Amino acid sequence: MTRSIHSCLTGGFAAVTLAASLAFAAPVMAQTQNQNSGNAAAGDQETFTKEHMAAARAAIEGGNAFRSFDDILPVIADKTRTLFIRTNPSATNVIDEVTNEVAMKLANRRPELDRTIMEVWARRFSTEELNEIAAFYQSPVGKKFASLGPELTALSIGAAKQWGDVISTEMVTRVREELNKRGYQF
Repeated sequence: MTRSIHSCLTGGFAAVTLAASLAFAAPVMAQTQNQNSGNAAAGDQETFTKEHMAAARAAIEGGNAFRSFDDILPVIADKTRTLFIRTNPSATNVIDEVTNEVAMKLANRRPELDRTIMEVWARRFSTEELNEIAAFYQSPVGKKFASLGPELTALSIGAAKQWGDVISTEMVTRVREELNKRGYQF
């Protein structure tokens, strides 16, 4: 049974977006933490000019790329809340209060993530290229692309999932048939 692209999206858009965001953010944050904690050799640390970082910020903001990471802290807070409530449901009110307090204190660390993302872009694009990207996002088609980016990503992921489900079913069926022909019953 295959699900429509729409049902794949409406049921899992937030989860897919967050998963993709976390998959991207975790290794990047780990890389930055290693660099900041002195684990990287002194020669391995890159420095970027203010102009390069400003160009990275402009390109990222132009494409609304920071927005895709806005749900990380609320989702982490929800998972933390659920973890503690499962352990001690009678303390739900206190757990909610403490989790919210800690989340609010951690929210001021968001610039760390933004800086890491800017460094990722700065490593891969020159200042000139980032300026071109930012200029593209200021154009009508760039603005449209930026506004449709999350929808395009979700639809693409939904289409890929739907295709993968169909191929998976077909593969299992074909392998089972071939194994049956060879005398193995599955």
